[in-house]
Amino acid sequence: MTTAASPAPRPGILETAPYVAGEAKIPGIERPIRLASNESALGPSAADELREAIGRRHRLDPARIVCGAGSDELITLLLRGYAGPGDEVLYSRHGFLMYPINAQTVGATPVAAPERALTTDVDALLERVSQRTKIVFVANPNNPTGTYLGAAEMARLHMGLPPSVVLAIDAAYAEFVNRNDYEAGAALVDRADNVVMLRTFSKIYALAGLRLGWAYCPPAIADIINRLRSPFNVNAPVLAAGLAAVEDTEALIRAQAHNQHWLARFSERLAALGITLTPSVANFVLARFPDDPRRNADAVFAFLQRHGILTRKMGAYGLPEYLRITIGTGEEMERVAAILPEIMGSR
Repeated sequence: MTTAASPAPRPGILETAPYVAGEAKIPGIERPIRLASNESALGPSAADELREAIGRRHRLDPARIVCGAGSDELITLLLRGYAGPGDEVLYSRHGFLMYPINAQTVGATPVAAPERALTTDVDALLERVSQRTKIVFVANPNNPTGTYLGAAEMARLHMGLPPSVVLAIDAAYAEFVNRNDYEAGAALVDRADNVVMLRTFSKIYALAGLRLGWAYCPPAIADIINRLRSPFNVNAPVLAAGLAAVEDTEALIRAQAHNQHWLARFSERLAALGITLTPSVANFVLARFPDDPRRNADAVFAFLQRHGILTRKMGAYGLPEYLRITIGTGEEMERVAAILPEIMGSR
C-alpha cells in the first residue's frame, strides 16, 4: 500500500495480481508430495535459499530481497514500475549508461546532473529535481569514474528528495570499497520508504555471464517489482551459482585483497608515467591521456590492442580523452605497465 507521500507506481500495476506458483507447503506436513507445478521431479530451484543466504551475509530481511537477471533487469523493472511518458529520471552526468537508455525505453526523459571532479554532485542533483522527477539513480561507487559518495552525503541527498521520488543506489562495486565513510545503501533502505539498493554478482563474484543481481527494497517497492518481473526470471543453475558464491567468503576476501593491492600498485605505475588518474575505490582506473594525437586515448587504445590488450573507450560517457582499465591479474597489470612507456615517451 502506498500513501500520498510515498513513491506512486504507474497506473494499473497495483491492480495486476502477481503470478502465484504452485503451492509447495502443507501445514503440518514436513515433506509434501509436490504435484502442482509441472516441474522436474529432481527438485525446485534455490530462489528462497539464495535470498536467505544473501540475508545472512548482509544481515538483511530476505522478504525484502528481490533477485533478477542481473541488476540491469532490476533497473528496468524499477523504471517500468515508477516512470513513464511525461516523467523524468535523474542521474549523474557520467553515471552508468543504462540509466538514460532504459529511461527512454519506458518513455521517460533522462536528466543528467553535472558532476564535480568526476564525482556525483549532491547539490547539482537536488537542483534538477522537479515535479516530474520519479527516480534518481546514483551509482556508488560510480562506473566509469570509480569515485563515490560517503554515507553522510548520500543521506543528505535522500533528505533533499521528496518522499515520492525513488532513490535507487546502484552499489554494483560495493564489495571493492575500502573506505570507512562508505555504506552500500542498506541502512538507508531500512530508514526510508523510497530507497532501493541494487547489487550484482557480475563484478567481484565474476558471474557476469550468468546474469544475477538483487535488490533490497522497502516492502511496497519489493511488491511492485515482484508484480512486474517474470515469476521465473532467474534459472536454477544461476541461483545455485549465486548461492555458492555468497557462501564462499574466502574467495571474496582473496578478491578484495587482490584488488586493493593491484589497484594501488597499478595506479602508482601509471602516475609515474604522467598519466592523470581519477581516484578510484572500485576495480578499475579511469586514466586521462594527453591531447597529443600520438599519445591520446585513441592512440593508446590502438597501441594496447596491437599488444593483445583490451581497454574501454569512454567516448559514450562524454569522456573521449579517457580509457577505463580494469584491474586484472598481477601478470596482466605488470604487462600493461611495462609496455605503456613505449607510447608515453618514457622509454
